[in-house]
Parts: sequence; C-alpha cells; structure tokens
Amino acid sequence: MTTRAKNKIHKPITKLNLHTQLSTSNNLEPTSVTKAIADPKWRQAMSAEYDALVQNGTWELVPPTPSQNIVGCKWIFRIKRNSDGTIDMYKARLVAKGFHQRPGVDYLETFSPVVKPTTVRVVLSLAVSRGWPFRQLDVNNAFLQGHLSEHVFMQ
Repeated sequence: MTTRAKNKIHKPITKLNLHTQLSTSNNLEPTSVTKAIADPKWRQAMSAEYDALVQNGTWELVPPTPSQNIVGCKWIFRIKRNSDGTIDMYKARLVAKGFHQRPGVDYLETFSPVVKPTTVRVVLSLAVSRGWPFRQLDVNNAFLQGHLSEHVFMQ
C-alpha cells in the first residue's frame, strides 16, 4: 500500500502553527503602578475605576486592629482589543489579594455566578426562532452589585 508518509508527503500539524503578533512598546500593558501613572490613558482608566468604587460605596475607611486579617490589593491592567486587533479600551482594576484570606476564618463559602454555554445557546435559539432583536451590553463594575455578609479589611 502506498501512503503519504512513504512518499514523504506530510500534512502540517495545524494545532502547532502558532501565530504571534509583535506589539509596539506603546501597546504593552504596564506591570506596575509606577509605569501606568506615567501614561495618561492608564491614569484615566485608574481614575474611572476608583471613581466607580467610590460612587458605589464599596468601602469605608476604618482604623486597623491587630485581630483583623488585612488583605492587600493591587492594580491589574489590561488592554481590550477589537476583533481586528485595534485597541478598544484600557482597563484598570483594583483587586484584593484574596489568597491571604483563611477559609473558615475570613469566609465560609465562595460563589461565582456564571452562565453555562448551553443556556446561552438555548436563549439565542429562542430569540432567533421568535424573531426577537439582539442587543449586547457590558455592565461596568457588575461585581459591585453583590452584597457581602462578611467584613473584608483591605489595605
């Protein structure tokens, strides 16, 4: 039997054909707050995040006590891109370093509401079959709408 391998014909492995794109230095995400503050676009993103946290009443300032487990925080910077690779927005998030929390002491359970892909497909197929219009929206700071029963002390 004559096979492609015997005739030295090899089909390339497509899953290993990786495509990379070099980005210019002004399109890199900063790795520290010092680098982010130097760029007005990142300063504006940080300001928008901070303003949203203050507007939602996310925290109140209290003096620390020795019995509290104080959780650190850090800024995370991401560039959101359009499908063609152009920059859509600069996103800065102030996040708590939750890995400092102790189970059973600082929290009792964790919960992250997510939608299963099957549910999304069912809703989309219903909308198509009934001729409903589609809309897309992005809820800024959606996680701030939840309520915590525990007190989290962040530095």
